[in-house]
Amino acid sequence: MVALAVVSVIAVAAIRYNGSTATAATAPDGKAIFESKCSACHKSSGTGVPGTFPALAGNTDVNAKDPSAIIATVEHGKNAMPSFKASLSPADIAAVLTYVRSAWGNHASPVAAKDVTAVK
Repeated sequence: MVALAVVSVIAVAAIRYNGSTATAATAPDGKAIFESKCSACHKSSGTGVPGTFPALAGNTDVNAKDPSAIIATVEHGKNAMPSFKASLSPADIAAVLTYVRSAWGNHASPVAAKDVTAVK
């Protein structure tokens, strides 16, 4: 009986340990999300396609102090851009926008999942 209790405690501790490391290890990769969902139009270089898909490098919406407008664009779409709200979690959207806001010479602050959920 004591041996069973010890095994149970060890198993619970292992699950908690593995759960916390799995969460850290599986945090969304903003660059990977960008490459799979966004780069076809905005290009890996962030330069976009003039007259069709806007450049993200140096873009004023991307670099705005308040990320609400760019969050709304990713969530709801704009012009030819589709909505990603149904296919990306708030954490995914935060990760991709954090990547975009720090890539190609952009120097805007990171975006948190709570920032994404605050935008309607």
